[in-house]
Amino acid sequence: MSEPNTPQDDCYHCGLPLPRGDVYPLEIDGVRRLMCCPGCQAVAGAIVEGGLSRFYQYRSQLSERPSQESLATGFAVYDLPELQESFVVPLAESRHQANLLLQGISCAACSWLVEKHMARVAGLISVQVNVTSHRAQLVYDPALTSPARLMAELAAIGYRPVPATDEEREKFEARENRLALTRLGVAGFGMMQAGMVAVGLYTGAADEWQNLLRWLSLLLSTPVVLFSAWPFFRAAWRSLRGGALVMDVPVSLAIGIGYGASAWATLSGTGEVYFESIAMFVFFLLVGRYLEMRSRAKSRIGRANVAQLIPPVATRWHEQAWQQVPVRLLVPGDRIRVDAGQSFAADGRVLAGSTSVNEALLTGESRPVEKAPGAVVIAGSENVDSPVEVEVTAVGSETRLSAIERLIERAGSEKPQQVALADRVARYFVAAVLIVCSVVFALWYALAPERALWVALSVLVVTCPCALALAMPTALTAATEALRRRGLLLTRGHVLEALNHANRVIFDKTGTLTSGRLSVAQVRVLREGYGQDDLLGIAAALEEGTSHPIAHAFAPWRGLARAGELKQTTGSGVTGVVEGIAYRIGRPAFVGGGGAVPDAEHLWLLLGDETGPLAYIGLDDPIRPEARSVVERLQARGLAVELLSGDGRENVARLARELNIDQYRAQASPDDKLTHLAQRQRGGDRIIMVGDGINDVPVLSAADVSIAMARSSELARTHADALLLTDSLEPLDRALQTAGRTATVIRQNLALSLLYNLLALPLAAAGLVPPWAAALGMTSSSLVVVLNALRLSR
Repeated sequence: MSEPNTPQDDCYHCGLPLPRGDVYPLEIDGVRRLMCCPGCQAVAGAIVEGGLSRFYQYRSQLSERPSQESLATGFAVYDLPELQESFVVPLAESRHQANLLLQGISCAACSWLVEKHMARVAGLISVQVNVTSHRAQLVYDPALTSPARLMAELAAIGYRPVPATDEEREKFEARENRLALTRLGVAGFGMMQAGMVAVGLYTGAADEWQNLLRWLSLLLSTPVVLFSAWPFFRAAWRSLRGGALVMDVPVSLAIGIGYGASAWATLSGTGEVYFESIAMFVFFLLVGRYLEMRSRAKSRIGRANVAQLIPPVATRWHEQAWQQVPVRLLVPGDRIRVDAGQSFAADGRVLAGSTSVNEALLTGESRPVEKAPGAVVIAGSENVDSPVEVEVTAVGSETRLSAIERLIERAGSEKPQQVALADRVARYFVAAVLIVCSVVFALWYALAPERALWVALSVLVVTCPCALALAMPTALTAATEALRRRGLLLTRGHVLEALNHANRVIFDKTGTLTSGRLSVAQVRVLREGYGQDDLLGIAAALEEGTSHPIAHAFAPWRGLARAGELKQTTGSGVTGVVEGIAYRIGRPAFVGGGGAVPDAEHLWLLLGDETGPLAYIGLDDPIRPEARSVVERLQARGLAVELLSGDGRENVARLARELNIDQYRAQASPDDKLTHLAQRQRGGDRIIMVGDGINDVPVLSAADVSIAMARSSELARTHADALLLTDSLEPLDRALQTAGRTATVIRQNLALSLLYNLLALPLAAAGLVPPWAAALGMTSSSLVVVLNALRLSR
């Protein structure tokens, strides 16, 4: 990379020698860089405009010179592997996910149009669009299609896609806000000036003066219609071309017909003109859209982005010295130092030093968490007290922060059944409005032809179903953000609706109702010649490869032995080879022999080898301090509470008695749990399943709503519908409370929007509502719905 004042001999993009004649400059990060050809200049320009200029700081090799054929597509640059790292996530070998921002999204029907059009693209597996955040998630087969092809398809229907990078999102939102304010300003100025001119028309101007004022009104209202109202026309045309009806269709008809009729009256010198009403109509619509945009932006998931939370550089121990390196160069196993006040650049384990860490942005827990050697730290959390040295365990897209962000985006892009139904109803409602408007126009044309057009326009505007379409999405978005702040992350769109209809909660035991922080309480040696530390070292080696809470009980003895050929049998135990001898640890039935367990006070594991049992190891797992109160509150809400565990009957029965749970089942394998859940569902139960381990994955997937604990296995978190961010069950009760409030707000919003239309339609059809008042009424109804939904975020 050349310095700002260093003569440049080679192309900054591809590295080929610069020609002697013309060069092609481009400013990158404030420095003038030279390119060898228009192709390199175009590609570099696309990289910079996409907010991806860091590509040049961190690339490990020069880029290829682009061909003219690839440049012709306009999006071919985004097929570069270096650029795909910023917005494409590999899900599997044959499934990649591209995260994009779409310019021009205005309503729920836009997302329907995108999904309908993209469904025809070969190789595209699924597409989900979030209208609130303007994000699109496209899952595709990289062997059959590419991001460039998908982006070109989106652009073909009028939605300009850009990678959903943090820099691009900030520029996108700033550009949208600036353009919206400009359109609003032009409409406001045109409305005021056209209104002043209208005073002269309404107070008796005649002959030449009347003609002059009409032409002046036409001149003042034309920028309002052609510039300020352009988003309405564009969205309406796009939807009609795609075979859909959106709310902008009646709005565009009202503006276009009103302006056209007034312009004809001006040209012909006959009839009435309503330029000031059209300008006022557009202004009120834009005010409503802008306030709605700002309100919905505030109610979006209020999290910091990965690029803002994770520092761009880290201090790494390399070649016997601490060195500053870009975060993207870190790999698992690196040793990094994080000073007080800095954020952790990667997931890791504390090696040296003790401190407290602020994890509020990730877990919702406002109090700093103490971290000592051996403790796990999360990328994006802030080191509060003292410098620590950390061993990197995960970087980039593999960190917990990135996983949470992907889950949030998945939840935001999924449409709950209620919202999908509301979208369909709104489309049919638009069709009904157009039919009613035609009937009203025909009736008025027979009674008073001079008023027929303007009454029909008022009907078009006043019945626009904006409030109906906003009733559910705004409430669900506000409730989702409120729950995230309180420690429950919703990763599926249907959770709030399903929580409100649930009548049974099934808990796993270990790590769910109990703390999951197991510790070794007793060791009963069954064979002579073995010491307790030797046996615990073997057990620790066998358990080291699992993420089950049981494995953490043996952490103090890790490193005393090494195990190979590890194999986990879900719900039963683990086998492995230590120093050439095959061992197994787990349930007594899995290991074999050993006789009866010593007592029912502990969780007993049996350790054995090829010749028989070696020792019983008793573990303690205390009940969570909040478990009793949470169970009582759930029961007070009328929910049946049940305990379903794979542990021994005595342990499960004892826990059930302490928590006053009447229904429980012990020694249940994953298949048993799944069968039991299915039986409950066939009996009519709507079930919330709360678990944490790999053995809970089948039932988490099958439950109506599944909730994974904060410290659950990665597989459990992936398959759950919601994730507890704090190590507590308290957010579960809050979620049920919020789900009930959300259902109430949705009913209120639907009632308000329907009541407004029932009252406004007869008044407009009777000719009692002028077009500008219709616009004001439609805008007010939408804002009332949005503000009512925002109560959920408090």
